[in-house]
Amino acid sequence: MRVKTADKRLRILDAAVRVFAREGFFKARVSQIAEEAGLAPGTVYLYFKNKEDLLISVFEVRTEEFVSRFRAEVEQQRDPCSRLACLVRMHLSGFQADPDLAACFQVELRQSSRFMRRGVKGGLQLYLGLIREIVEFGRKEGAFRKEVSAGLITHLIFGTLDEVVSTWVMSGMKYNLVSLTDQLVELITSGIGPKASLLCERGLGAEGGPGNTLN
Repeated sequence: MRVKTADKRLRILDAAVRVFAREGFFKARVSQIAEEAGLAPGTVYLYFKNKEDLLISVFEVRTEEFVSRFRAEVEQQRDPCSRLACLVRMHLSGFQADPDLAACFQVELRQSSRFMRRGVKGGLQLYLGLIREIVEFGRKEGAFRKEVSAGLITHLIFGTLDEVVSTWVMSGMKYNLVSLTDQLVELITSGIGPKASLLCERGLGAEGGPGNTLN
């Protein structure tokens, strides 16, 4: 029985994640990925132009999967903080459950000049869009600050999560990533909540006394 095209493509992507995580992007060979997938080396080129195209496809496909799964869970939460907490928890647990994917996303993807130069619009924009929806909902409900750009808050949340996972990967994944969920949510909401705005206006949130808001 012939393997369906979609099945072969997904097998190649899954194999690529394991090989990139094990060998590193530069050392990994297409032939290794094909062998890991149980396919002939030439088969990989039927679906992907080269090794870099394969790496970026891993990011696009997996991120789109994340967004679809995360959205279904997030939308079940009634209030903004619960939606944010749900997103943070799923982001951390998703990578903790798949260390190879975490290494691929946080380390190997940065080796791609194409990704670093241009970024990837599809999957990344979908994810940023989901975060922004949470932010806009929070602003509408009065839970998040309205005087700060929604785009800035969106990138703050994504950048924080990205850095936390990167640090975990670089540390050798020696601690429980998901256990950081509550602390992260508290830190983020402390910065984007209306109380933080009030503190800044009064000059009480910075070292050095009233009027010093640079720290």
